[in-house]
Amino acid sequence: MSEERPFVLTIAGLDPSAGAGILADIKTFEQHKVTGFAISTANTIQTENRFYEIQWTDLSFVIRSIETLFLNYRISVVKIGIIPSLYDLNRIVSTVKILSPSTKIVWDPVLRSTTKFEFMEVQNHFDLNKTLSKIDLITPNYHEAEILFPGFVSKNLWKENKILTNILLKGGHNEKALGTDCLFLKDEVLELHPSEKRCFEKHGSGCVLSSAIASNLALKQTLKEACKNAKTYIENYLSSTSTLIGYHYV
Repeated sequence: MSEERPFVLTIAGLDPSAGAGILADIKTFEQHKVTGFAISTANTIQTENRFYEIQWTDLSFVIRSIETLFLNYRISVVKIGIIPSLYDLNRIVSTVKILSPSTKIVWDPVLRSTTKFEFMEVQNHFDLNKTLSKIDLITPNYHEAEILFPGFVSKNLWKENKILTNILLKGGHNEKALGTDCLFLKDEVLELHPSEKRCFEKHGSGCVLSSAIASNLALKQTLKEACKNAKTYIENYLSSTSTLIGYHYV
C-alpha cells in the first residue's frame, strides 16, 4: 500500500445511514486525502432521525483488530467514537500507546444519542482521568463536558487547569455564543468563532468534526490549525443541505 498519504484509524460504531460513525469518518478521511482504516465497536440499527438498537463488538475482537493494523501499518492518528465503558476506552487507548507511543488520539465522547439512547455511563472519574492523560484531544459538547467534568462549564472549573488532556468544547449548545467552540489547551483558551454561513443541524456532525481534526493532525498540522481547519470543514458540511444528512467536500 502506498505511504504517500498518512494512515488514520477510526474506532467507532457502524451507522447504516452513514451519517455518523465509521462510515462518516471514512468519508471525511478521504476528503482530507489521508488513508483511512476502520474498526467497528458496535453495529447499530438506526436512521438519521431515529435510533433503534445496538450490538456491541466484543472487546477482545476490537483489541486484536487494533494489534493487527498497528503491526502492519504506521498509523499517525486514531479517532475513537462510541464505546460501552471507561474500561473499554482505557484498554483501547493503552493498546494504541503500547504499540505506537507517538500515535495521536482524538476521542469524541459520544455518551448518548440525540434520541437519548445512552452509550456509556461515566461513574469513576479517577479511572477517566488516568485514561485522559494518554489522549491528545477530546471533543465534547456542553452536555457531555458537564457529565465528564461536573462544573467544568457551569462553575468555570476549567480555570483550575486540572484536566489532563486538551479539550475542544463544541459550541452547538453554547447559549451565550451559538456556534463558538472553545479550545482548552494547557496554557491557553482559544475561541473559534463561526462564519456567516447558514448551517443546518446534521446527524453525526460531531463524528465528522473529530475525524476532520484527526485527519489534519495526521497531515502535520498543529492542534490549533487542525481544529480551525476542521471547523471550516464542518461548516461546509452543515451548510451543504437542509436535511440531517450532508454532503462531504473540501
